[in-house]
Amino acid sequence: MDKATARDRILELRKELDEHNYRYYVLAEPVISDYDYDEMMKELISLEREYPGFLDASSPSQRVGSDISREFRQVRHRYPMLSLDNTYSREELVEFDKRIKKTVSGPFDYVCELKYDGVAVSLTYVDGLLQMAVTRGDGEQGDDVTSNVKTIRSVPLKLRGGDYPREFEIRGEILLPREGFTRLNRERKERGENLFANPRNAAAGTLKIQNSSIVARRPLDCIIYRVLGDSLPYNAHYENLAKAGEWGFKISEQTRKCKGLDDIFDFIDHWDKYRAELPFETDGVVVKLNDFRLHNQLGYTAKTPRWAIAYKFSAERAATRITSVEFQVGRTGAITPVANLEPVQLAGTTVRRASLHNEEQMRILDIHSGDTVFVEKGGDIIPKIIGVDKGRRDTRSHAIEFIDKCPACSTPLEKEAGEAKHYCPAINTCPPQILGRIEHFVSRRAMNINMAEATVRQLFEKGLIRDVGDLYSLDTEALMGLDRFARRSAEKLIQSIENSKSLPWHRILYALGIRYVGETVARKLASSFPSFDELMDASEDDLLSVDEVGERIASSVLDYLSRPGSIIIIKKLKNAGLKMEDRPGLPKNQDKKLEGKKFVISGTFGHHSRDQLKTLIEQNGGTNVSAVSSNVDFLIGGENAGPSKLKKAQELNIQVISEDEFSDMIK
Repeated sequence: MDKATARDRILELRKELDEHNYRYYVLAEPVISDYDYDEMMKELISLEREYPGFLDASSPSQRVGSDISREFRQVRHRYPMLSLDNTYSREELVEFDKRIKKTVSGPFDYVCELKYDGVAVSLTYVDGLLQMAVTRGDGEQGDDVTSNVKTIRSVPLKLRGGDYPREFEIRGEILLPREGFTRLNRERKERGENLFANPRNAAAGTLKIQNSSIVARRPLDCIIYRVLGDSLPYNAHYENLAKAGEWGFKISEQTRKCKGLDDIFDFIDHWDKYRAELPFETDGVVVKLNDFRLHNQLGYTAKTPRWAIAYKFSAERAATRITSVEFQVGRTGAITPVANLEPVQLAGTTVRRASLHNEEQMRILDIHSGDTVFVEKGGDIIPKIIGVDKGRRDTRSHAIEFIDKCPACSTPLEKEAGEAKHYCPAINTCPPQILGRIEHFVSRRAMNINMAEATVRQLFEKGLIRDVGDLYSLDTEALMGLDRFARRSAEKLIQSIENSKSLPWHRILYALGIRYVGETVARKLASSFPSFDELMDASEDDLLSVDEVGERIASSVLDYLSRPGSIIIIKKLKNAGLKMEDRPGLPKNQDKKLEGKKFVISGTFGHHSRDQLKTLIEQNGGTNVSAVSSNVDFLIGGENAGPSKLKKAQELNIQVISEDEFSDMIK
């Protein structure tokens, strides 16, 4: 065969195989046998090996994967992959609908989709070709798993038709169908390997295998649920999904456009009843507004979109017996009672432990030693005890009492007014708290130091670290004294610790593990107090003026900063060269027009979402706060602005401005 003939045959085989992939994996309408398909694939692979100059990354042959192992690189998402608000209550769906109608005028449509129990992935296409596949990760960045995703036959390497945008992003759920999961576990059992607990774990584990030829042998599937980009064909979610189906993507047949709550509840009732008949696992329904313009109008909270919500189906439950109760100490000092159980199968996993949450919950449940209890998985994930079978209680059993001293350091426990949990106050001397804080500090979303929990424990038990500040005093020789550490692995860890020194102030503030200070609050505190010294000088009123900071958070921050042990840790971090301040340069074409000014935003607006207004305020040197007080300079009032905020602003003589007046201020 000459070169020209080989090229024509290769192109012909690729076209036919792409068509058969689409018919089999997307339409579920195969027109040739598996044998004929395999023979065509063998011929294509043989020709591409003989004529390597014709090899193409979008060839169907690339789905067989490679034996080369490689580490996953981190990729920042162009559009953050946010989570959804969850609910198990129909009443909360009604409230969600009411909130939408307060903001949105005129008729609108919802879209209902099944909530797939798999692994979220973002796919980027350029000129109709798959360029990159990235996992959700922490929502801001994820792992580049392109080589693995290319092996999934329902993910098109090359799009069909020609009316797709030049560049766009499309998101879906990678999952393992029930049939494939059963077959995979059967094969693993025959080989004497550990079985996967459930299809989701199997899909997640498969996607993280650093050898795509192994991934190619597992029957992963991908169902698309969102299209993103600047030049999409429609300004509506449902219509864009339908168009994506024409481009070759697998779209769920169950997705349905709904006019209102009656349609939504019909959809939920149907699939709650028949979900066991689906070929894949689902744990609920996602409800979204269809119109993209309403997405922009409603905007986002720090973590979730306001235009979507996830309704979770009722969890599976089982009965088993409590063998004992132990009390655990968390990194913030919170004491959590945990019941040890006789093993029981629940939602595809073996459950041996379940949280009892706190003393009040134990009292409500009336837990006795040896009780038979009912266990369910909240959201089909976290086991929890929801009741006791008192008819099977031994009359000689006794109620299990909550402890009054820390099980780790014997410090008397404390309980704040209005709090459900007890706490050990010895935050800088209680071993489990120290360990928990170090593990939190090195975690990916905090300082992103590549250190396993087992390594943290070894370092702590050998006395090499006593707090997070000591991490920056470690050297290669010290690490080589740990189990399973050679010079290369020790040097890599030291480099990871060194790299963390460049992270911004808000990440360090979050990493410190101050009770109630999560990622969002840490960002807002760091924005209002751009250095540790300024945070140290802040009064309670100063803290309360920060958006989303209430009395509980302010009290916790002040308590942390008042402890000598905390100041010692901060000094160690400063001396190690960490950036305990963050004064970023002004964005291009921006200046400090709003410097020193504090704003409250209330209502809805025609040209900006609330989040966009907050960003503009910060970009121009201003500060966002959530509550109207004498410290506030302006209230930006939109349609349906809160009456109480408007009244208080009037009482305090605070200027109320419109969206247009605000725009004039920053021109």
